[in-house]
Amino acid sequence: MKKKAAISTGLPLKDVRIVVGRARHQAGALSGELRMLGATVLEIPFIEIRQPRSFKPLDSALKSLGGYDWLILTSVNGVDAMWERLRVLRLTKTDLKHLRIAAIGPATKSAIEQRGVNVDVVPKEYVAESVVRSLRRRVKGKRVLLVRAKVARDVIPRELRKSGAHVDVVEAYETIVPKSSRERLQAALKTQKHRPHVITFTSSSTVRNFVALLGSRNANLKGIRLASIGPVTSSTLRELGLRADIATKEFTIPGLVGAILRSIAARGR
Repeated sequence: MKKKAAISTGLPLKDVRIVVGRARHQAGALSGELRMLGATVLEIPFIEIRQPRSFKPLDSALKSLGGYDWLILTSVNGVDAMWERLRVLRLTKTDLKHLRIAAIGPATKSAIEQRGVNVDVVPKEYVAESVVRSLRRRVKGKRVLLVRAKVARDVIPRELRKSGAHVDVVEAYETIVPKSSRERLQAALKTQKHRPHVITFTSSSTVRNFVALLGSRNANLKGIRLASIGPVTSSTLRELGLRADIATKEFTIPGLVGAILRSIAARGR
């Protein structure tokens, strides 16, 4: 009866407790959508974004933008970090006008376009393999600058180099495990009253750091559904001995919310 009442009032996630593990400054979009649907959201960051130890490689690449044909950005964090360095170096969007730009996903595309720069390519699927498929025939003999996190998969540079591109990879930021989240996560899992029904994962980094925060792969996750934003994240969950109980068909925050809704509706809380 409670479930029907929740749906009739437009709150299909009423009484559903969901952990959002995105970085603190990025949690708002996912948390907001879930709360609008009635969920009780517990924000416990699994990752923390910080500056790389040195900006020299990134600054050097940005000062040499005239020598590149393509720019690839794989996250909003990369966009934010790159534009901050452009500002420091007193470079503007005019210095990028000759470049063709590829972005993974609509959020990254939007972050670039909000800065007045056009995006030429967004792959159909928001994963590295799809970027490669979209660019393979376009980059032969071209110079490509890939701006990304310190730790990232090497699919894009490896495969584009096989296609004849000259690819430079520079780190714009790095992700670390926020130690302050360990006690909060472990407490949430131990207390039945606050134990979550769903834990969300929006990248492979959130999965790896979640395991690090748990302190043990044998932690009791029984009855908790693990929600993954895409196939790479799901693969990382399985690689680390966890389940991808909820997986998106659309690799975006709205897609993740929709997958959670369908799972709750199909199985109940």
